[in-house]
Formats: sequence, structure tokens, C-alpha cells
Amino acid sequence: MAVVESAVRESTGDVVYRVENLQKLFPIKAGFLGSLFAPEQYVHAVDGVSFDIREGEILGVVGESGCGKTTTGRLLVRLETPTSGHMFFRDVDIASLRGPELKEFRRKVQMIFQDPYESLNPRFTVFSTVSEPLLVHGVGETVDEREEMVARALESAELKPAEEYMYRYPHELSGGQRQRVAIARALALRPEFVVADEPVSMLDVSIRAGIMNLMLNLRQQYEIPFMFISHDVSVTRYMSHRIAVMYLGNIVELANAEEVIKNPMHPYTEALLSAVPVPDPKAKHGRVEIKGELPSPINVPSGCTFHPRCLYRRDICKEVRPVLREITPGHWVQCHFAGEIKTRKPDDIPIEEGTCEVCHGYVSPEMPSRTCNCPRIYHEEHAMQLGSCPICKKRF
Repeated sequence: MAVVESAVRESTGDVVYRVENLQKLFPIKAGFLGSLFAPEQYVHAVDGVSFDIREGEILGVVGESGCGKTTTGRLLVRLETPTSGHMFFRDVDIASLRGPELKEFRRKVQMIFQDPYESLNPRFTVFSTVSEPLLVHGVGETVDEREEMVARALESAELKPAEEYMYRYPHELSGGQRQRVAIARALALRPEFVVADEPVSMLDVSIRAGIMNLMLNLRQQYEIPFMFISHDVSVTRYMSHRIAVMYLGNIVELANAEEVIKNPMHPYTEALLSAVPVPDPKAKHGRVEIKGELPSPINVPSGCTFHPRCLYRRDICKEVRPVLREITPGHWVQCHFAGEIKTRKPDDIPIEEGTCEVCHGYVSPEMPSRTCNCPRIYHEEHAMQLGSCPICKKRF
């Protein structure tokens, strides 16, 4: 597979953050007549997730756009208020915190946002940006003291010497330097928990590794637990102790990072892993093609939310919603038949024989699997995506 090995080892620390049946619904605003006659509708952004995060651990959250992973992160730092459920930070339920108690909680948790070009105020210098949380929470009695704290935070984020960067403006920094400033801002208060929302997705590939290794070093140095959110399976595997796979507001699989990659038990995880590009022109594995589009989070399917697209669905899947249950020690799956159906790693998915409907080229297992911009077709008989056309290179 193309996904790299994990750079971290399993964490066995105490639980720092425990989430139980967390739900976030966003009401859809209707017009005047709609508010009178139409039933009230909601977007089910997060729909009853449960998990924990341990001391010194990085929990990776991966899934398609719109699956609810960013909303989950925003809930954990209380940028959003949950509709229902509980969030216990060091055994204190922070879902109902208000006023001074909420402010004190926010001092202990921080968030690194996705876009370094939008998350920094263009009118603020680096010093003003990083020192703002210190001012808000009354940390540091003098400007000199805060300047020293900012310098330490910048050097922790590998912006050295700090004096060269402290009074620059965002337009004078590269994308990677801006993200390091955002990381320094998150670390300035010495937080006890950090949510990193796709912190490298907006950066050039050449500087992603530097930012990821910086975060790993900071976690090891300060033993800060992270929630690392990404749509990239390879990045998530490299960064995380455990991986939670989200689909339509639900966690469908949760386990050790290597266990999720090497032994996927949920059909959606199987499909997600098979879509990872393989940098080998001679690679000979097929791809699991899930049917249809992601359902609307407004009209969530009954039963298992994945059943309209699942290759293994049965009658019960349409009627009864499965619970997230432990199939093997530490491996949790939300599927009625987890452990019974045989999901496959990408290398186990065969390339079948077939004919390309675009150029009528013949495909055999001996042909390498490639991708192109041709439209895909689905082979109902074999219930899997076939290889690629040797003429137009269409993968189907």
C-alpha cells in the first residue's frame, strides 16, 4: 500500500477526554411560510459518537468531506455547543459549562485550524497573534514577560531566532511559517489538549513532513494529547496511535492505527483504503467501488447509515442501526456483521477480466491498474471495481 508506517507507538495513558453519545444538529432556517407549515429539519452533523482520548495520545479522525470530523473537533474545544451527549474532560462534563468555568476550560484546550492563510489576522504582527491568548486569560504581567513567552512558543514551533519573526506580518511569511505561527499560538498557554484540524492539507507537499514531525516532537516533548483530523489516510496513519473512521456523523471503526490499515472490518473502511493511490505502475490490485453518493445529512438513511452504498448489506441493515461494539480487543466496529464478513485489504482485491465500455479495450489481471479521467462503471456481477483499460487507461 501507499500509506506509510505510523511514526508513533501505542499510548497506554489515562483517559483525558471521554465522549459519550455526542450529537450536534444544525437547524435549517426556512422562510416565513416554511416555518409555519413545513416540519422542522436538521443537519445531523454529529450523530451519537463515543470515544476517548488518552494521556499523550494522538487520535486520528479520518473520513470524507462532510462526515462530521471538523464539527466533532469544534465541539471538543467548545466552539460549538452540543445538542445532546456528554464530554468529560478530566472527569468534568464540559458540555454544560458557562461563564468563568468555560473560559478556564478554553485555557486548557486549543485548536489549530486548517487554513494558515485565513486563521491569522493580516493586521496583527506575529507577536500580537501569539500573545493574544495570553492577554485574554491574564497570563504575563508585563509586555516583557509576554514577549519572553511568545519567543519560547515560536522557538518551540521551530521559528528561530524568534526575534526575526516576532514583528513580521502574515504577508511576510510563507504558508509553512504561518502554520508554525498558528501552532505557536496554540502552545502559548501550555494547553492540556489540542485539536489539529487538517493542519497540513493547505500546505505544499514539500513542507508537510516538517509540520507533521514538528507536531510529533511537541507531543513527545510536552506529552499533549492531540485529536488529528484529516481526509488523508496516509497522513493519519503516520501521525496517530489510533484511528477513528467517520461516516455521515458516525464513527464506524476505531482501533490501533496499524490494525485499521491492515485489518479493516467495516465495509466503508475497506473502500476508503482501496482508494489510496499506489505509487507503483506495476501494482495489480483492484478497487472497492461503493455505489452512489454520500446521503444527505438532513435525510439520514434508516438503519445503518452506510447500507445504501454497502456491498454486504442485508435486510436488517435497512431497519436496525448497529452499535459501535468491540469485535477484537481494542477494535470497535459499527456493523451488524463485523467479524463475519470478510473485508479485504487493497492487495487482496483481484482485478477481474472485462471490457471498457468507452473504447472497448480488453482488461485482464495481467494489466497494471491505473487511473484516468474516464467515467467509471460498476460491475454488478462481481460487486467490485475491475481493473483498467490498456487502451484508454480507464479504471473500472
